[in-house]
Amino acid sequence: MVLLEFSIAPGGQGESLSGFVARVLDIVDQSGLVYQLTPMGTILEGEWDEVMAVVTACFKHLQADCKRIGVQIKVDYRDAPAGRLLAKTGAVERKLGRKLTT
Repeated sequence: MVLLEFSIAPGGQGESLSGFVARVLDIVDQSGLVYQLTPMGTILEGEWDEVMAVVTACFKHLQADCKRIGVQIKVDYRDAPAGRLLAKTGAVERKLGRKLTT
């Protein structure tokens, strides 16, 4: 199972990129994969081919009308069952003995 964190943004499109983020998040949301949106990126959970397909779809979608695109990707693979996206945070909260505000 893979946790993949990515951020993707076009260059030269002005200061506010929320419209582009919304377009990309629509693709992520429709993928059916478990994900978490953060202020600095999006975390996907799934098999390698699944998460990479989502990133590729987001890139191709922006490529249609953006001449420059920056992508950052961080991947954590572990031979383990699904559910790690929430389990990792839960493990830390159990060790602290309290819920974190994430």
